[in-house]
Amino acid sequence: MIKAVLFDMDGVLYDSMKNHAVAWVQSMKKFGINMTADDAYATEGARGVDTIRYMVKQQQGREITEAESQLMYDEKTRIFHSMPEAPIMPGILSLMEQIHAAGITIGIVTGSGQRPLINRILRDFGKYVTIDNITTAYDVKRGKPNPDPYLMGLQKAGNLQPSEAMVVENAPLGVRAGVAAGIYTIAVNTGPLPDQVLQDAGANILFPTMQALSDSWKDLPTASHHSTL
Repeated sequence: MIKAVLFDMDGVLYDSMKNHAVAWVQSMKKFGINMTADDAYATEGARGVDTIRYMVKQQQGREITEAESQLMYDEKTRIFHSMPEAPIMPGILSLMEQIHAAGITIGIVTGSGQRPLINRILRDFGKYVTIDNITTAYDVKRGKPNPDPYLMGLQKAGNLQPSEAMVVENAPLGVRAGVAAGIYTIAVNTGPLPDQVLQDAGANILFPTMQALSDSWKDLPTASHHSTL
């Protein structure tokens, strides 16, 4: 029986990826890195410092320290928080209400560690989520697409087995992380990437919007029937 649903944050809870893409492009340009909006979507879900180290290695052929990467990420964060607050994703509240009403634990697993964003989760979703069930970049050494963030999410949700949970993701790296953790992974394509990218990452099922997932939630099989979906 399913005991927890673990949600990504950006592009799942909030329609925030457009803002993130702009912040990535503008901030990295200041450091001589040509990062496109497509790059931002493709690397979504990874720890920000890991994304920067990857981009620097790819374009400049050099390794940088985590401290240097953090300084660059701080600039990206500054730009992001100077932008208008991203709206709550349509459909997420009705979905959480259904899950909460069924007595299922809701966890958040994000590659971000920014305190303002964590505070906003508690403000907007405090009826459904406690701080003890939020996993951030600071809880793991290896971010998505490694399984560590979702394995930590399982631990925080009550030391659950992968078969007792579901993951809801919108990004290929996040889907890969959920699959690597052995958890049934639902992909919701709220961004510009082709559906095939999420399917190739291993998603068990794909929805076009969070509202579509919410509308279909009652028809999804329980965790014990994952293999039939």
